[in-house]
Order: sequence, then structure tokens, then C-alpha cells
Amino acid sequence: MKPAGRSPAAPSTSSTSSTSSTGRRRSPPAALPAYVLHHHDWSESSLILELFTREFGRIAAVAKGAKRPYSQLRSVLLPFQRLQVQLGGRREEQGAEVALLRGAEWAGGPAMPAGAALLAGFHLNELLLRGLPRHDPHPRLFDAYAATLPLLGRVDEAETAAALRAFELLLLSEAGVLPDLTCVTATQTPVRPGERHPLHPESGLLGPARHSEAGLPGATLIALQAALNAGDLPGLRQACLGALAELRSQLRPLLLYHLGASQLRTRSLMLDLQKLAD
Repeated sequence: MKPAGRSPAAPSTSSTSSTSSTGRRRSPPAALPAYVLHHHDWSESSLILELFTREFGRIAAVAKGAKRPYSQLRSVLLPFQRLQVQLGGRREEQGAEVALLRGAEWAGGPAMPAGAALLAGFHLNELLLRGLPRHDPHPRLFDAYAATLPLLGRVDEAETAAALRAFELLLLSEAGVLPDLTCVTATQTPVRPGERHPLHPESGLLGPARHSEAGLPGATLIALQAALNAGDLPGLRQACLGALAELRSQLRPLLLYHLGASQLRTRSLMLDLQKLAD
């Protein structure tokens, strides 16, 4: 959708104070830590951004002039890079509240991921886009996202997988849809450390699995819940390492159920790439 009238000039990457109609000098908006999760065209020269901020959660913002060749924002508004953004007033666009991006500066971050690490990064972004409503702040999840990104390029595939599973668990927990992992949901009886317990999207954590059923080790479930309660992200990743295959198979249906999706786009893309490689 193109805005009516003339296209505005490209914004600077930093804001300056302005003077209001009353003659008082207005201070620039405070800078917020943020990441770009996604963007799409808004006009021939501007972008609509999906930003993940620590203070306000997921928000939409328009970056006017960001597509112009001379715009300094072109090299700043990249995924997986920590930014400091300044936001102005909000307006309604296509039924959604959109803020005006007044400035953005790079605030550090790992090198842009490539290959499998890039797909893993987009997986995190898709989870946030689908799993969080706008204007619902989750500082703990923001910090976990920032801490997980540098781990995606590790040579050890198990560490990368553990980082992804830990983030998925934290997302489900923050969204309030992850059952207590220390007890059977229906009966509230404690899980058995030496038994396997299935995790069902609708029924929660089930009783001990039968021989033909898959499930998560009770000892792992207890360790996962302890790390979640303590806010211990490294401990959560360590607990995931002990049951990576089981966690992947048990968490996928739970994620899809609560995200309202039959399959994640990043998962579909990965399967397509594997077919091409074969």
C-alpha cells in the first residue's frame, strides 16, 4: 500500500530535538533495544518493520525512505543485529497500529549467520512472529533471544539444537501454554524420574508412557522445569542436551498447536533444501 501524497524525505539514523507549536523544545524519543524480525514493502521507498523490543514486545513500525539508495538505514535494518531504535507517533495502517521509526543505530551483534545457522535464526523469528501478540512485552524472552543468536553458528550441532529447544520451551512458558513439567497435568501427581512421560498439545503432560509410546524422561522434565523456574538459560540448554531427539518430537506438535499452524515455514524450507541436496 502506498501512502497518499508526496513521499517524505529519508530519515536519519539518529533523531534531533524539534520545536513544538508552543515554542517549547521537544526531546528526542528514548532509544529502545530492538531486533528486526521481518519487513515488507510499504511504498516504493519505505518499509514496514516487525520489531522485537524489550520494553514493548513485538511492534510494527514504518521506516520511511529506508529503501532509497542514499538512506543510511539500508545498512542498519538487518535481521539478527541488535539495534537502538527511536520511535515516534503511531497511526492506523490496514487495521494495525504502526509506529514511525525516527532513528536506528547498530548496537552490536554476531556476524550475519549463514547456511544452517541462518535457517535456525529465521526459525526463532518465525516463532516470535507467530507466538507473540503485538504490544505484549517479554523482557526475559528478549534477553534469551539475544543470548541464543550467537550460539547458532556453533560447529557442534548438538549445542545449536539445544539452544533452539531451550528457546522453544521458554517461548511456550512465557506464553503461558507450557504445562508444569514436574507433574502429570490431569492428576497433578509427580512425574517419575525413571519413566517417560508424553507431552500432549491438548492434555498436557501425561502419565508414564507405555512401551510403544514416545515421551520425555522424567529426570529431564524435572531439570527443565527447575531451569525455567530459576530463569537459568544455560541450565535449560544443558538439560535439553540430554534428550534432544525426544524434545524435538514432543515439542513440535505442541508448538504447531499453539501457533495455529500445520507446519512452520522454516521447517518447510529446510525440507525443500534437503530434497534438492539429495
